[in-house]
Amino acid sequence: MWTAGAGATAEVQEPGGKLRCSSTRHIPVVGVVTEDEEAQGAFKTMDLNRVSNLLEETDKDDLEEKQLKSVKKLVQCYQNGFPLRDLAQIFKILNLCAEKIENQPHFIESALNILKLCGLPFLKKKVSDEITYAEDTANSIALLGELMKIPNSELRIQICKCIVDFYHAEPPKKHITGYQQASSSYKIKMAEVGGLAKTMVQSLALLENQLVEKLWVLKSLQHLSTSEVNCTLMMKAQGASGICAHLNDPDPSGQLLFRSSEILWNLLEKSPKEEIIQQLSNLECLLALKEVFKNLFMRGFSHYDRQLRNDILVITTIIAQNPGAPMIECGFTKDLILFATFNEVKSQNPLVKGLKLSNSYEDFELKKLLFNIIVILCKDLPTIQLLIDGKVILALFTYVKKPEKHKIIEWSAAQYEELQLHAIVTLSSVAPLLTEEYMLCQGNAQVLAFLEWCESEDSFFSHGNSFHGTGGRGNKFAQMRYSLRLLRAMVYLEDETINSDLCEKGTIQQLIGVFKNTISKANDKEEAIVLEIQSDILLILSGLCEHHIPRKEIFGTEGVDIILRVMKTDPTKLQTGLGYNVLLFSTLDSIWCCILGCYPSEDYFLEKEGIFLLLDLLALNQKKFCNLILGIMVEFCDNPKTAAHVNAWRGKKDQTAASLLIKLWRKEEKELGVKRDKHGMIIDTKKPLFTSFQEEQKIMPLPANCPTLAVMDVAENIRAKIYAVLGKLDFENLPGLSAEDFVTLCIIHRYLDFKIGEIWNEICEEIKLEKLRPVNTDKKILEVITTASENIGKMVASLQSEMIESQVNQDVQNEQKVYTKIQATHKQRELANKSWENFLARTSNAKTLKKAKRLQEKAIESSRYGEHPPNAIFHRTDIKGLNTTVPSGLVVTVESTPARLLGGPLADTDIALKKLPIRGGALQKVKAVKTVNESKKSVPT
Repeated sequence: MWTAGAGATAEVQEPGGKLRCSSTRHIPVVGVVTEDEEAQGAFKTMDLNRVSNLLEETDKDDLEEKQLKSVKKLVQCYQNGFPLRDLAQIFKILNLCAEKIENQPHFIESALNILKLCGLPFLKKKVSDEITYAEDTANSIALLGELMKIPNSELRIQICKCIVDFYHAEPPKKHITGYQQASSSYKIKMAEVGGLAKTMVQSLALLENQLVEKLWVLKSLQHLSTSEVNCTLMMKAQGASGICAHLNDPDPSGQLLFRSSEILWNLLEKSPKEEIIQQLSNLECLLALKEVFKNLFMRGFSHYDRQLRNDILVITTIIAQNPGAPMIECGFTKDLILFATFNEVKSQNPLVKGLKLSNSYEDFELKKLLFNIIVILCKDLPTIQLLIDGKVILALFTYVKKPEKHKIIEWSAAQYEELQLHAIVTLSSVAPLLTEEYMLCQGNAQVLAFLEWCESEDSFFSHGNSFHGTGGRGNKFAQMRYSLRLLRAMVYLEDETINSDLCEKGTIQQLIGVFKNTISKANDKEEAIVLEIQSDILLILSGLCEHHIPRKEIFGTEGVDIILRVMKTDPTKLQTGLGYNVLLFSTLDSIWCCILGCYPSEDYFLEKEGIFLLLDLLALNQKKFCNLILGIMVEFCDNPKTAAHVNAWRGKKDQTAASLLIKLWRKEEKELGVKRDKHGMIIDTKKPLFTSFQEEQKIMPLPANCPTLAVMDVAENIRAKIYAVLGKLDFENLPGLSAEDFVTLCIIHRYLDFKIGEIWNEICEEIKLEKLRPVNTDKKILEVITTASENIGKMVASLQSEMIESQVNQDVQNEQKVYTKIQATHKQRELANKSWENFLARTSNAKTLKKAKRLQEKAIESSRYGEHPPNAIFHRTDIKGLNTTVPSGLVVTVESTPARLLGGPLADTDIALKKLPIRGGALQKVKAVKTVNESKKSVPT
């Protein structure tokens, strides 16, 4: 039974120093607890208002003793944890105790005892208490960070222990009747809401020379930094730079470096990375990282030291991605280059004198990280001189060679293979920047020799365990892939010295041979990597042969053959995602660079039906290929033999090349939003080629060297290329075109005129916008030009109308012919039916037969000559009394009911007739019917 006292309002100090009022609630004044309840752990409640009021008093003599006694009772009362509803007042009492510590040291024990209880889980009476008292709880926990300002070591350490206990909470010693433990993550969430991480970071500035306290604060921040919300708060408090700048502070235990690096890791992972990198990109932080890394590199021998060294290098690598980081200014770049190359290039620098890397996992990872950071550092151009001084190219080329047997190396076979691949990848980034050093090291010769080894049948078992070794297990495909990438990077510099050196060493023939070998060695497992190798080979060949006819001649028929082989690839494979699209792009590029312009190669390409393959690819109607294929077609059409091949091509449903090109034109105009009617006719004769984009954009005055929208439109779609191809084929006598195609062809034929008219219209508009007034002569000329352009549009529209009208008339005539044919067919059927009916009537009715006979005889008599010459003997040609209506003679063939209906001449006629169905008056074929008296073996009719 409880007796409630007066309502009380608790005030809690926020992190900013403001007081915030919690909701008014009743505070228990007197509690009667039975022995049973005490055994179960029930609260012995007390008046918290009285305690806080007592601590605020200052004018009594024995006040301190009473205050300490009241706080002690509070601690005893809540020894199993604080209820959420009382938390605001308890933390107010804690704050009052902490403020008295400086002048009254006895209060330190009271504050510490309360803080220890804060490490226990909070208690809730209702499920809704966590939501109801969330604001009070967040403000109370935030107060812990504010208490760090009080200059007392024990208090600060206990606060940090309390925060750490949030993440390792111990259950209460006794179960409290009517209360249950708040959720384990409740304190952590409230710490995020209260902004505790921010105040803890700020407290580091107060602990410059206090190592123990600083380590406890770092430990608490290490736990807090596991949350994204806390990491963001720490970032806003400049936590990354503050922690990093003190990495090299003296610490015999080594905890400072470990915990600081862990916090930096968490900040980089769980807060905006760019902001953290920006905070760390200052001279102070980089100098600290440099000294720490050097110390660990030179003096760290334990497993822990090596791991920490690698972590520091990863953090440095992330910072180095920022171009503004003063890596060179602090000397870190020079040291990193030295550490990366000292094993391969002997150095007298005292930093690496006597140093040697082992084949441990940590040193192996270090070597890869150093290669990786060189790739990042070389993006900063001032680093190039340091790379030259550090002989980086020479060091990396020590890996570009076949493994030597019986040679002792410090790495295992798998480790050496991975480092080899990593070194070649690094060369692909560094060598293009250091071309002189590359040539001094005979780079081309070394790479080609290594590529020759990759192609050879030497016994070599590749482990293929690393990222770079993917797809290369048990073969040399991984080494081949990255060697070709290096060659591609060097060729695309377009340095004539390098490219000439490559060609003199027979690179073109060697690469064609490698391409052929990859085709024979490939299987399904390595399909993706083989496709990449083939793509790179074609790109390298394109780079070498472009603009050089002699090199195109070296490429020759063997090169054309590999291109044709790729072009015959099953089109369905283009959708597999394995790299066939890239290979096809590389192939089209090699046609442009290695074949076009070399007439023997062009003729061989045509002879092998290369144009047919190009048009087959164009007919796939894949937009990504159309532009490039049409560009190749334009160039090929300069060869006089091409037109015959283009006109001879036939696609699906006997489609011709001209029809395909016109179809592509219509599709392109539809996508561009060009205005056309349902028949494809011009709607706006002033702007017949205008796209929707051009309609939306306003014409603006531009300098003479800037292309206008009309000029840019030529390069941005395929219409100009289609016009060029059809123009070279001659617009006349194009086979396989429909009326719709001819309507579109009218527009294509006048494409250049329309485009010139567009440009003149833009000139007129720009003159108006610039408020210029041309002289009368120029004005008249402009008017004549614009009128002529519009007249061309009207003429084309008129021609299109005539074509459509002519087609409509032709369709009507064709339809009429079809109807006439149908009518003739029906009439013939009617005559046949009438003849059949007459035949049935004559055979079914004797009177009809006689009448027909009389008519026939009458017709015969009327046709005969009336007068007979004298003494002439007259011979009758018919048999008298014969009732037939067919011509008769001495030999008569009687056509009666077909034998197939009666079952043959020996069948019982009466029975057979009984089985014959009558449909529409005509006898129909039925199955033969056997009777009892029928012969076992029927006689054929």
